Amino acid sequence: MKPTRVRYLIVLMLFAASAFSYGDRVALSIAGVSISRDLHLNALKLGYLFSGFSWAYVAGQLPAGGLLDRYGSKRVYGISIVCWSLLALLVGFAGYFPAAIAFTVIFLLRLLSGFAQSPVFPGNGRIVASWFPAAERGTASAIFNASQYFALVLFAPIMGWIAHISGWKECFWFLGVLGFVLAFFWTKVIHGVKSHPRINQSEIDHIEQGGGLTNIDLKEGAAQKGPANQLTWSAIRMLLGNRMLVGIYLGQYCITTLTWFFLTWFPVYLSQARHMSIVKVGIMAALPALCGSVGGILGGVASDRLLHAGHSLTFARKLPIVAGMLLAVTMIGCNYTNSQWLVMLLLSFAFFGKGFGALGWTVIADTSPKTLIGINGGLFNLIGNLAGITTPIVIGYIVKQTGSFNGALVFVVATALMAIVAYLPIVGEIKRVDLRLPKPEGEAA
Repeated sequence: MKPTRVRYLIVLMLFAASAFSYGDRVALSIAGVSISRDLHLNALKLGYLFSGFSWAYVAGQLPAGGLLDRYGSKRVYGISIVCWSLLALLVGFAGYFPAAIAFTVIFLLRLLSGFAQSPVFPGNGRIVASWFPAAERGTASAIFNASQYFALVLFAPIMGWIAHISGWKECFWFLGVLGFVLAFFWTKVIHGVKSHPRINQSEIDHIEQGGGLTNIDLKEGAAQKGPANQLTWSAIRMLLGNRMLVGIYLGQYCITTLTWFFLTWFPVYLSQARHMSIVKVGIMAALPALCGSVGGILGGVASDRLLHAGHSLTFARKLPIVAGMLLAVTMIGCNYTNSQWLVMLLLSFAFFGKGFGALGWTVIADTSPKTLIGINGGLFNLIGNLAGITTPIVIGYIVKQTGSFNGALVFVVATALMAIVAYLPIVGEIKRVDLRLPKPEGEAA
């Protein structure tokens, strides 16, 4: 029987859900100019507001990974979508408070939203590891990872237009309503591999023969039994004791620094440093993001083709990462020109490179211990998204102290170079980690 192609529908759903998750973050950056004006915020305070999401997002990664391994991806992820959509609606209503109170309320709501969205990318990695054979994971992971760029392409012009004609509060109401629609489709599309109503046995066999972990969500919606998928300090210590994984975590922190520059300060940079209107910012921000989307997908396709051509997994994953980060360094040229079109060209090259090299989730799907996929994905995303805390604050401090974005671009470029160091000398050979957790006392070996 000809295999079905249900896994392509699955990755399309992951792309949509991730794009909406990033759309929630993009809304604050596009509305940042209006919010800073209405709430009388300087650059450093705006940086703290941008970082609010990431404090709880980081703190929620390990619990989210444990919940995903215990209760399954569909249930945990679906609840996440509903919660962040509700919180987006509330951010809009917070704008009616006096300025001092509104800042605190929005910061707290962004904290909660970060916690609510913490299962998204560990869930994506877990679903891809389950639904895709190893030779297709690069492309699949690149597709859902490209959502962070597509979110700017899709939402930046819409948010810029809404903010211009109505106000920043309406941006969050718009996202909240769309989020509930997304949650409905999630429940209809996402299932475990062997329980999906549209899949046939030929596709299941294709996935399993290629290394897909089709059994990780057999009991969909029910707690999984056994110590192997529990969140314990022993499991965390074993993951952090592996040099290859530590190098991957460090590389993700550096790459995510670029992500958070583009998601938070990039629209403000265009407005304040390049003197663009809010509507023009929404349109112009979409152009480099479109390049990032293309680069993100091409990076995964290139990696999988290198694998198909007979190159080692290590070479196939590392080459696009290193090449992408070298291309991202071109943004430093923005410090040496006053031409808006040249600035947008350089940022488009940098965004393309950042997308091309963003294969961290592919590498995690390739390397995670089979019983700790959710937890390892959570730890990976926790360390990576520490950049979501540090990047907005560091850039805000630099801009406040210098009155210029030049130092901020130097900071971002330096982290791109550090990502290359992490993946070349530290990571070493890329391969599946075999960690055997100790049996609980009294259990037979």
